[in-house]
Amino acid sequence: MKTAVVICPGRGTYTKTELGVLGRHFHDKALLANFDARRAALGQETLSALDGAASYSVAKHTRGDNASALIYAATLADFRAIEGVEVVAVTGNSMGWYSALACGGALTTEGGFEVVNTMGTLMQERLIGGQIIYPFMGEDWLPDPTRKAEIMAIVAGIGARPDHVLGLSIDLGGMLVLAGNEAGLKAFEGAVPPVQGRFPMRLANHAGFHTAMQAPVAEAGRARLAPGLFGQPTIPMIDGRGHIWWPGACDLHALWDYTLGHQVVEPYDFTRAITHAAREFAPDLFIVTGPGTTLGGAVAQSLILADWRGMRSKSDFQSRQSADPLLVSMGMEDQRRQVTKGD
Repeated sequence: MKTAVVICPGRGTYTKTELGVLGRHFHDKALLANFDARRAALGQETLSALDGAASYSVAKHTRGDNASALIYAATLADFRAIEGVEVVAVTGNSMGWYSALACGGALTTEGGFEVVNTMGTLMQERLIGGQIIYPFMGEDWLPDPTRKAEIMAIVAGIGARPDHVLGLSIDLGGMLVLAGNEAGLKAFEGAVPPVQGRFPMRLANHAGFHTAMQAPVAEAGRARLAPGLFGQPTIPMIDGRGHIWWPGACDLHALWDYTLGHQVVEPYDFTRAITHAAREFAPDLFIVTGPGTTLGGAVAQSLILADWRGMRSKSDFQSRQSADPLLVSMGMEDQRRQVTKGD
């Protein structure tokens, strides 16, 4: 049986093409009804209504209080559908850490929903700052540490200006997700050349995640979400520092403190999480759950940056993927069938 590290996506992955994904893949109707009842009790639109809408709305579906819960439910459904492989570890990107906690057993499915829905709602209520994404790798995915350093020097310079806030939010493979206030984001947009026809790209309805700007959100989250929600995981979990939380050996208060502290207010190093997943567990497969298919590139780029199995460019990865698939994106139906029995 092949081994796999499962990777849970974060915000921005439930897009127009994902509308209806819960109807297609979330087969635990009682659990979905539980999630719906929890949201209804808070005066929020149910996941069934959001996912079953006649059309996709950027204004509605990308809101933190809606997107986070939709993504969590879609991720959970995909994780439960995996068959025929041995999951040796779980990790995630940004909000995907909350999903990884539930997939890894440190939170119950209901506890995971409470964390995701609470934090997504708090972020939306405050909506402090914003995010922008910009690549340091070219379209060939060749590592370019010099270019990365140059961009980060620009970021540091802007962040040091009066009334400007700008810093690293997520180290995402060949991409840098930056967070800041409006002045900082606009200054960055004016300081770098447009590349690949779409960058620098603002992320709609995203706050300045993983920076000190989110301290009020972290504080509110700790007040609402008790440490007692957390238990020992059943599967090793790799966090946004690359730290591994091992079953039976977790300091649960430290896990709560990281999740609602460091994870909220400090940069999230997805690249390091994937690097450590590869080197510690050496899986046969990296499985990216849905919704969406946008995280696969960042996983591949992270493996290239780690020089994993001699892959040093996009062509190296594509050759390996064609000969013996290493990456499975469950948002792609043909790849999904490789790790499920069909649903």
